[in-house]
Amino acid sequence: MAYKFVDNYRERGARKKLVELLKSRGIEDENVLKAIGKVPRHFFFDETFWNQAYKDIAFPIGDGQTISQPYTVAYQSELLHIKKGDKVLEIGTGSGYQTCILMELGAQVFTIERQENIYNRTIQVLPGMGYRPTFYCGDGSKGIAQHAPYDKIIVTAGAPLVPEVLLKQLKIGGILVIPVGDEKTQKMVTVIRVNETDYEKIVLDTFRFVPLVGDQAW
Repeated sequence: MAYKFVDNYRERGARKKLVELLKSRGIEDENVLKAIGKVPRHFFFDETFWNQAYKDIAFPIGDGQTISQPYTVAYQSELLHIKKGDKVLEIGTGSGYQTCILMELGAQVFTIERQENIYNRTIQVLPGMGYRPTFYCGDGSKGIAQHAPYDKIIVTAGAPLVPEVLLKQLKIGGILVIPVGDEKTQKMVTVIRVNETDYEKIVLDTFRFVPLVGDQAW
């Protein structure tokens, strides 16, 4: 993991090109695009692989996990419709790149990671970049009940279903974004909590995420 936080004209220029690419792929939310253009994605890579950081690809970060493809991060972020001050639960901290994007959008982020090695890396890297979400290490499929309800919930791993426990941690009017399917491909699903008992579900495009592992998942 890179701890030499160097961000020069080359990296900034690469981010501008990435933003233009995401626009061409259909990302329209200007705040999301600004966040992508600001967060130095190469900080999440070993310096040896900085030349890969601004390609629109996922990349291994160890322990069977990846840093998500920028398009996927932008896509999920756009679906959340983040407003400044929103309380957001992120299931699957991973590298922390998505976390930073959420914080750039003005969210108050509570983020949970199951893999202890990844968690221990990320809690060092993000504060060094100036981002200080509330970190947890544990089973994200159960959410973080003590801080519920949340305005928004984002799940960054593929689940076999929408965990009921996460729905219950969502505010009325809140939005949950989660990839649902099998262990190879998933459909992005948006769930809006209409009232205490009713939810509206919208099924969108196909993606491929690492599996969500836990008591309420695989």
